[in-house]
Amino acid sequence: MTKMYVDPESFMKKLLASRIALVTGASRGIGYETARALAKAGAHVVAVARTQAGLEELDDDIRSEGGSATLVPLNLTDFDGIARLGAALNERHGKLDILVGNAGVAGPSSPLGHIDLKAWNDVIAVNLTANFQLIRCMEPLLQQSDAGRAVFITSGAAGKATAYLGPYAASKSALETLARAWANETASTPLRINLFNPGPIRTRMRAIVMPGEDPLTLDTPEQAAELIVPLCLPTWTDTGKLYDYATRTLMSFRAPA
Repeated sequence: MTKMYVDPESFMKKLLASRIALVTGASRGIGYETARALAKAGAHVVAVARTQAGLEELDDDIRSEGGSATLVPLNLTDFDGIARLGAALNERHGKLDILVGNAGVAGPSSPLGHIDLKAWNDVIAVNLTANFQLIRCMEPLLQQSDAGRAVFITSGAAGKATAYLGPYAASKSALETLARAWANETASTPLRINLFNPGPIRTRMRAIVMPGEDPLTLDTPEQAAELIVPLCLPTWTDTGKLYDYATRTLMSFRAPA
């Protein structure tokens, strides 16, 4: 494990000028604030989400801070839509420098035996299969970048196998394996792929899963986003790692005993 120090002043500079960044789940929470932070650092943000109103609010914020964005209202279970997005990015930019796979759903909070198949499939579609399709469709564009970077948002539930959150925990565990496999496949290329575990953050999803929790005791999405940006910089060299926000630690995965 290694501690990561972040210079707060770096976020005031245009560290990502001329970079193209795709952020999913960008209409609220961590995705919203990550898109804002990347735009502040100079990236042109391609913001993807289902909610048009949230995307328009994000666009207003980014423009007010001197940044630029392209809004893409898209349900990530529209897998053909992801492919069309990849084709559009290729036609317009010819590359993609940053991919932040943030979109996710919590799914039902229930014993596994009480969960119907549709609810299971819905969670897997958004949290896992959509990210697989993003990898398929965006890898050629990321490889056109001189320093392609991908970050996937995971959860402590993946390692803890949290009771009553089985579909969510399983999907995040599978996402971690998927991202690590991709990192291993691309280790000899300029592409760097990592995972980010925000832990308990003051988001709508957290409030749904933990309704009795005082949200004011939690860090904000903006605070988490500030530590996602360094993983997106051309100067970031690690791949196949997990950054744990709660401990501010970059972790290597260990093989099973």
